[in-house]
This record gives sequence, C-alpha cells and structure tokens, in this order.
Amino acid sequence: MLMYTVEIILKNNPIALSVQRKDQENAEALYREIANAIAEGNPKTLELTCEKQEGKKVSVITGEITAVQVSEKSGASANMGAGFIRG
Repeated sequence: MLMYTVEIILKNNPIALSVQRKDQENAEALYREIANAIAEGNPKTLELTCEKQEGKKVSVITGEITAVQVSEKSGASANMGAGFIRG
C-alpha cells in the first residue's frame, strides 16, 4: 500500500514526528498548511492525525517546528526520511 508521510522536526528534538496520508493531494495540503503556519510566525497549536494508524495524533506548537517534509512510502521501503537524520 502506497502512503505519503509528512515528517516534522522540532527545535531541540532529534526525532522526527510523522503522520501518514493515503493520497498525495492530502499529504501536499498538510505540508502546505504546516509550511504556511511556520511562515506566519505566530505560534499556534496544530493537531495532526494519521490516516495509517487510526487514533494516532499529535499536537505541536508551530513556533517550535524547524522543518517539514513530505515523502512517498511503499510498504517495502525503510522508515528513513530523506533529508532527516535519525539518531
């Protein structure tokens, strides 16, 4: 099953937070929403839910986000985000 992963890096946190979307359009929309919230510069709480794992959700303060990435993941691919280093 092909999924799209949106990963977020927070200040002073070495581990990426991620949620999945079933289609590219929704993943790109979430990416733009997060990128726009970062660009606004007004910290607000953003709640993200996951379409792959029902019940998985996370809230972040947009002022703490340093990077956001969207990538395509197949069931066979490793869980490593391009551009992000896992510790």
